[in-house]
Amino acid sequence: MSSKETTRMHSQLPKQVDVAIIGGGIIGISTAWALAKAGKHVAVFEKGVLAGEQSSRNWGWIRCIGRDPAEIPLSLRANQLWRDIQQQVDVGYRQLGLAYLGESAQDKEDLQQWLDTVQAYATPARLLEGTDIEQVLREPSTRPWTSAAYSAQDGVAEPHMATAGIAQLVRELGGEIFEHCAVRGLRLQQGQLTGVVTEHGEVACSKVVLAGGAWSRMMCRNHGVFLPQLKVHGSALRTTPLTTQLQLPINGKDFTCRPRSDGGYTVSKLAASVADVTPDSIRLLRWFFPAWMAQKQYLKIRFGRRFFTELFTPSRFALDTATPFERVRTLDPGPNLTSVQEALRKLQHAFPVFAKAEIAQAWGGMMDVTPDALPVISEVAAIPGFFIGTGFSGHGFGIGPAAGELLAQMVQGHRPDIDPKAFSLQRFQRGQSPQ
Repeated sequence: MSSKETTRMHSQLPKQVDVAIIGGGIIGISTAWALAKAGKHVAVFEKGVLAGEQSSRNWGWIRCIGRDPAEIPLSLRANQLWRDIQQQVDVGYRQLGLAYLGESAQDKEDLQQWLDTVQAYATPARLLEGTDIEQVLREPSTRPWTSAAYSAQDGVAEPHMATAGIAQLVRELGGEIFEHCAVRGLRLQQGQLTGVVTEHGEVACSKVVLAGGAWSRMMCRNHGVFLPQLKVHGSALRTTPLTTQLQLPINGKDFTCRPRSDGGYTVSKLAASVADVTPDSIRLLRWFFPAWMAQKQYLKIRFGRRFFTELFTPSRFALDTATPFERVRTLDPGPNLTSVQEALRKLQHAFPVFAKAEIAQAWGGMMDVTPDALPVISEVAAIPGFFIGTGFSGHGFGIGPAAGELLAQMVQGHRPDIDPKAFSLQRFQRGQSPQ
């Protein structure tokens, strides 16, 4: 960015806002939308471009199926909000239904067990068997699907359209969005939050929401806030347009797919995730080791270049000079081609109609994960007025609008419609390990 552009950017920054939001992904923009609807002067600061990282690289699923029970209220509310959004701006939202498929008796037992655990939430999910599965899939399969957890109210949206579409609604309500404008940190005076320091100047505010995705731990650590969060590398591909009768997202365990609005399909699998060993992996080992062991069939551990990249990235830095947020504006890992190509082969075997599917593109992204795979949607007790919305562990896109609404209610001091206790940062404070 030239010095003239920098000067213009600095002059455009508001002197003061009600709420500053760090991060222009689905969570940050959804929070801004909820606050703007409430009449708040809100500004979003994104170091790169809107949805430049995982918010545009995910599967695009909007689901209650398979979620932790704590997330079910968010998913049910999100289904309503996605319909509201689509009525105002095209984000590719379609209520297609969604199914997790099973072949064995154990699969059926696992699906039924999940349905039993969420029964209290009155979800629309139900167990399908026999011809009911065939009617939902509508496409002949070579595999003996004997059970399925299915929700007719689940659906999809297009990640490359969604955040930009909601951002349009934010701007229409008077919200301000600044791309290529990294927030270096919080301005604290005698322990009180008074604003944010951006690379182009300071903005005064008494409330800040950190929705920085995989970058959130770095921001927190620089201010002495303990956030146990690691990055996990996910991959996916999209096919060229293909005519099939399979018109809902499905999880076949060794493959997943969803129909896209461009006529192709997004394909991946649960085991397409890789956790790179980093210095933070060692620092947070006791927090994450149980999760790694429980998910070892889905998660590969890898030691490579990222260890040294992060080893030489400063974890503490001043706010009056360039920070790591400016040196690397976008995490852009390449895809794990072997894994996603295998997922496509499994899909082609299960549904022969995909035999002619060609790969149009493959990509990778960095997911922000917590030890219990639940997000942090919480105020930071040590810094009143500082709120965090991060750690969605690869399934934040679908519940993004509801998570943003919850954060907005908390920021305004309103009693939340959804109990945020399960998402509190405090759950990690007991027995806190070194930063």
